[in-house]
Amino acid sequence: MNIEKIKNYNQKLLAVLGSIVVLFVIVGLILITFFAITEISRSLRYNNQNDGILSDEKIEELQQENKRQQLISYEIPRLVDTLNLVYIIPVSHKALNGAEFINEEVMGLLDMSSDLDYEIDKRYSRQYYGDFNNLLIYDYKNSTIEKLFNSRVNFGNIQTEYFDDDILILFRAATTDTYKDGVVNQLDYKTLYLYSLKDKKLREIKFENADVYQMDFVENRKDLLIKIGIDHNKDGKFDEYTEPSLIKKYDFKSGELINIVSEEIDRELQMKLEGTKK
Repeated sequence: MNIEKIKNYNQKLLAVLGSIVVLFVIVGLILITFFAITEISRSLRYNNQNDGILSDEKIEELQQENKRQQLISYEIPRLVDTLNLVYIIPVSHKALNGAEFINEEVMGLLDMSSDLDYEIDKRYSRQYYGDFNNLLIYDYKNSTIEKLFNSRVNFGNIQTEYFDDDILILFRAATTDTYKDGVVNQLDYKTLYLYSLKDKKLREIKFENADVYQMDFVENRKDLLIKIGIDHNKDGKFDEYTEPSLIKKYDFKSGELINIVSEEIDRELQMKLEGTKK
């Protein structure tokens, strides 16, 4: 047996096998890169198209051309009052790949799939997350449905709070493109809305040049503690990390907003921070 021929054969075989392995690695890297880029692009496209509703200025441009770029989409009804069979139906929206000419026939083919990310349950409270532009109150027993807003709004979180005598629905909604980025979304100033199933009344808590950033109920009460973000640099949005905030109490019975920290304490704390003496 020729040893040299065997060595040459083995070397060629190893070279071929090595080339095949390298080829598989290259193909694998190409596929991984392709799928990664596709997923990133899809994610960016989703975020860009579904984060809020178009601003009034953008809507005017589209209307001049008899076009639209977003379609309403109904979420699955969520039971909020078990005894009376009252549901809420969040209204979201889908962004088209491009603006289309308005065709009334399309309205009968709306996407009615659920888009809620997840749902968190805790005692006497539920929260629903998504990207919504209205809310319907559906009374199953009486076959009635109520639309909360006639104006254009955007909100991302619906909270239902349960009390012995009432059920409250809360959400922070943006109504104007204060940040001037072409969309009305959660970067803009937000107004706090409370809806009572008992008296069927929608309450509005709004602040000028400020954002309702966070709220929480006083223990075992309907009163609210509200964190208000101050747009210190007046760029149309509140930055929690660089801009100050205030705390107020909302008295549910009277509908009044009350300062928790007095002006005197506020002034003393600021002077202490600055190292200023009285």
